[in-house]
Amino acid sequence: MSPLNLKSAGLLLLAPLLLTAAPSSRWTVFETARDNGHRLAMLAAPAAGAVTPGVLTVDPAQKYQEMVGFGGALTESSAWVLAQLPSEKRAEVLRRYYDPTEGIGYTLARTHINSCDFSLSMWALDETPGDYDLHHFTLEPMRRWLMPLLRDAQKVAGQDRFKLLASPWSPPAWMKTNNRMDDGGSLRGEYAPAWANYFVKFVQRMKAEENIGVWALTVQNEPQAKQVWESCLYTPEQERDFVKKHLGPALAGAGLSGVKLLALDHNRDLIEAHAGASLGDPGSAKYLWGMGLHWYVSSDFAASSRVHAKYPDKPILFTEGCWEGGDKIGAWEHGEGYAQQMIGDFKNWVTGYIDWNIVLDQRGGPNHVGNFCDAPVIVDTNTKEVRYGPSFYYIAHFSKFVRPGAQRIASSGDPAGLDSIAFANPDGSLAVVVLNRTDAAVTFTLAVGGEALACTVPAHAVQTYLRHRP
Repeated sequence: MSPLNLKSAGLLLLAPLLLTAAPSSRWTVFETARDNGHRLAMLAAPAAGAVTPGVLTVDPAQKYQEMVGFGGALTESSAWVLAQLPSEKRAEVLRRYYDPTEGIGYTLARTHINSCDFSLSMWALDETPGDYDLHHFTLEPMRRWLMPLLRDAQKVAGQDRFKLLASPWSPPAWMKTNNRMDDGGSLRGEYAPAWANYFVKFVQRMKAEENIGVWALTVQNEPQAKQVWESCLYTPEQERDFVKKHLGPALAGAGLSGVKLLALDHNRDLIEAHAGASLGDPGSAKYLWGMGLHWYVSSDFAASSRVHAKYPDKPILFTEGCWEGGDKIGAWEHGEGYAQQMIGDFKNWVTGYIDWNIVLDQRGGPNHVGNFCDAPVIVDTNTKEVRYGPSFYYIAHFSKFVRPGAQRIASSGDPAGLDSIAFANPDGSLAVVVLNRTDAAVTFTLAVGGEALACTVPAHAVQTYLRHRP
């Protein structure tokens, strides 16, 4: 079967992902490659038989963590950018991400409680100083831009599939020691009960007023980062105590124990300290589902394995990562970086992946403090052109074929120059992702339960080998 060429006018444009029927073989290969124009192209099944020298062995009988899913952040900035598009183009972007058939498999989303740097301005849901009982709490600041995006993403994904994670970047200024939402500061002790109830009101109002369920919460975005944008500092012990004494009891008392609560929501180099404090204390651990993880600063993937070894019943979810410095839509290394990060994290017990902004404008914004970043989808708000970069396709090689409920399975013997990982889906299919970041094609044997396939992955390419259910 010839590949589907999804390259158009020199841009990485997304063609419909309603792919044609699979070959008669049990195997189908999907490929994205820098040099041949393939963008999630479906290829003919590889030939049976072994080649030398490298062998990638997959053992479906040896299983590890269950996967929660994949998704991206629905920020006010992303909402504004999408609102600049004609309605049909806006709808297409959401379908390409979240539609169960046409999309790349997204079921997770992350949004912000109060504003974040990827907001149009700084705002809170209760701006009234001293409003301890939150009489003035309102979702109104979310309604112009953010709420329509959240509603539409949920509609496209399906309410039963859509899982929303909500994270605060900062409490309202009047609750903080520095009397401002940016520049760090910390939560004033006398407002800890009110801040805990703020989470409760957010979850309750989202459901009652918008029919949007909140699947999970994080305690604080990047609790050890003092930023020029919205931020609030917690030591590991302060985070533990807030969960144990205030947030956990407030959620439980409101009948919201089913909402999953994650600690940390920051970088790998901090996960052991925060897990030790929050998961190591029974008083806080009983309220926590697990840990949230970002990729900035550290590439110590094994830190997650060390935490898993101590707290095996507490999942670790990747909750944010992006490439900083503005729009770099054609940067192939960004796509490769996503795949490398996902493989490293999944091999160390991470259960799902939430990217940062799903879409940004041609500057990598808007961002009210100028902290511009890249995104998998970039919209030129002047020309209304939608561009899908390498990152979009590299993420899709995981998210489209590794379904919620899949389990990572053993893979070993990566041939020289390759990184790989394998999963067993709930329907019995297998997905094996192979990454080549080198300048040369690599030929290898894929061995799975007595089957041997002769495979070649081009230079600077990613492939997903899908074995269909029996």
